[in-house]
Amino acid sequence: MEPSTHSLLLPLSLLSLYTLSVRAKMKVSYIAVCAVLVLLLAEAHITAAVTCSPTELSSCVGAITSSTPPSKLCCSKIKEQKPCLCQYLKNPNLRKFVNSPNARKVASACGTPIPKC
Repeated sequence: MEPSTHSLLLPLSLLSLYTLSVRAKMKVSYIAVCAVLVLLLAEAHITAAVTCSPTELSSCVGAITSSTPPSKLCCSKIKEQKPCLCQYLKNPNLRKFVNSPNARKVASACGTPIPKC
């Protein structure tokens, strides 16, 4: 007795649905892994691109010493040097400048408060 075509189609349809479901899940997994890798690489690139150099903050000296509003250049340099601020705070020669009340005001005015390290 030959199985009917109808009875063969049902298992094949279920197998096709299962295969599509597995492929969809794999595709979502690949997309998620790729997204995570892109984020990690972007973060590594941003962190690696910063060269810690206190002289980069020289455009902020006027704002720190005279209480004038910081310039756009000063703010961009503070944001650029943000990953380095804890390193500067650990340096006894730089700490008194970076940790001064006026330096904190300038950094806050730029939207980049000095972190607590």
